Amino acid sequence: MKRTIHKALFMVMTIACAGPVFAQQQSSTGLGSAWPTDARDVSRMPGLHAYAWVRSGVEYVQINDAAGNVLIAVATANGAFLPLPMGRDATSLETLPAGTSSQTPATGGVTVYQDPSVVITATPQSNGALLFTAASTCTNPVECTTHFN
Repeated sequence: MKRTIHKALFMVMTIACAGPVFAQQQSSTGLGSAWPTDARDVSRMPGLHAYAWVRSGVEYVQINDAAGNVLIAVATANGAFLPLPMGRDATSLETLPAGTSSQTPATGGVTVYQDPSVVITATPQSNGALLFTAASTCTNPVECTTHFN
């Protein structure tokens, strides 16, 4: 009986100690990751990292800081934007409605990410924070819906 208790205790201890090891070994893939391995960094601004994915016709763009912290993420399709509730600066993301597209960054802003249908800019604020703006750059809806990274 005592031996059975020791075996059970050993198993519980092994599982408890192994949990953090397995968590650290998981690959960093996908939206929300600090260093996504399933997308390449396509940032146009030094100090920030931009990652983009296309799934089922929806494009997802995530912007991280130099340390890998997620700042903002947005989903977009056909000129419409859905800011995702993730990232340290999630509330500092403005989206421009379809039809108000712009190829140039906002005043004082720097382009962080751009492809044929989306541009995301970062504009420094007086408090040191960044204001992100996502806008559609696509003028042909057929092109927008068939674009893949």
